[in-house]
Amino acid sequence: MSRAVVFGIAGDAKLWIADLDAGTVKELAPTGELAKIVDLRKAGAAVVKKVDFAVAVSTAKAVFSGHFEPAP
Repeated sequence: MSRAVVFGIAGDAKLWIADLDAGTVKELAPTGELAKIVDLRKAGAAVVKKVDFAVAVSTAKAVFSGHFEPAP
């Protein structure tokens, strides 16, 4: 099972990698196929693979309180 996730947030051109085992999140410089994803995102595409739940939220505090409102 994968323990790292590459993601981007709508409205932010950057890509990020979260290493769940290390507990880190770092900006990722896209190369190769990931560079193509950047262009797809600019055109409005969403690319999802092997992730079955994801929600962008305004603050982590809302999630930890048990309530969250997905970003528009």
